[in-house]
Amino acid sequence: MSRSSYYKHLHKKPSNRAIENSKIEEKIINIHKESKNRYGAVKINEALKSSGITISLKKTQRLMKKLGIKSIIVKSSDQLHLKTK
Repeated sequence: MSRSSYYKHLHKKPSNRAIENSKIEEKIINIHKESKNRYGAVKINEALKSSGITISLKKTQRLMKKLGIKSIIVKSSDQLHLKTK
């Protein structure tokens, strides 16, 4: 890597998309905490839409994966009964 590229990279400002993503990530974290870590990508995406942020479900999933956020998965009682038989 050339010296000029190295220093240009060091002093680079974050892009508009990176700034927007960081704002969305903060909202995703808040929604997830408010739901007591229960909401998954679908419900978080719906909550974002109701607050005026329209992004795709895939982007919501990608940002949640980046943040290490997962929903609490509860197995239905039907699945539990099948395992015991």
